[in-house]
Amino acid sequence: MPLYRITENKVTQVKQIGFDKEKNIQSLIESNCESLLGVRLIKSEYVIGGHQRGRIDTLGLDSENNPTIIEYKLTNNQNVINQGLFYLDWLFDHKGDFEIAAQKTLGTDIEISWIRPRLILIAETFFDYDKYAVNRIGGNIELWTYRKYGNDLLYLEPLYLSNKSKSQEEGEQVPAGNGGQLLYTVEDHLKNKNESLIKVFMLLQESILGLAEEDKILEKAGKIYIAYSHGKNFCEIRPQQKELVIWLDISHGELNDPYKLAKDMSNKGHHGTGEVEVRISELSDVDKVMDLIKQSFQLTV
Repeated sequence: MPLYRITENKVTQVKQIGFDKEKNIQSLIESNCESLLGVRLIKSEYVIGGHQRGRIDTLGLDSENNPTIIEYKLTNNQNVINQGLFYLDWLFDHKGDFEIAAQKTLGTDIEISWIRPRLILIAETFFDYDKYAVNRIGGNIELWTYRKYGNDLLYLEPLYLSNKSKSQEEGEQVPAGNGGQLLYTVEDHLKNKNESLIKVFMLLQESILGLAEEDKILEKAGKIYIAYSHGKNFCEIRPQQKELVIWLDISHGELNDPYKLAKDMSNKGHHGTGEVEVRISELSDVDKVMDLIKQSFQLTV
């Protein structure tokens, strides 16, 4: 897609150029991994041994504490999918190795969830049948495309995201080795809630999922809240008995909040990954809150 720079009301097209080496896009992503993908870097070029030998480009942990593998290719290459699946299988077979690596980098008190390990594949382009292939394969596999414009502009876009983990598709519980974690659903969070609050949630859910094309926003139910992400989290919702508690992944200072609904939680304990908290209980408040959620969402596009 063409990109233009505006100077004194005149536009100049910025030329699209590629990266010279695969390592260059890898280094750029790793240096900004948390801001771009919501993933904390654990190790670059992680070497695995045994009967599954190889070298994982990037090993990380996302904002939901899910183990994450990132693989890069300069251009479309069908081997990147096969290679990524090989490393994802290694991850399931070597949870202890991953946890040791994570603790060395992020601290011994780091929490790790094995509900939705992620495989992120990044290339300049993918074919249509690549999307079909990963959809048929299942699992939490993501396809991302990038464009570099000039020397100072990067465009990064999720091409395919999956709402389901491998365990969810197979209807399994997560093994007790991770503290006996169970899979959670949106229905679990709405159980025993009053009908009026459920209606508020359903309208809010519909509005959030409508912010982008189908399958571009992920809805992930965890133990404490339901998270919405577009590459990285932008909103988390916790249904309570009388209200919805909403956390937004945007700083309080960036937020335009004309109705003064938002509360700064950056220096206070809270459950969501976002540092802004909003509480609603009425259908009439949904539009007001959606204006705030949109602002958080815009930081992911």
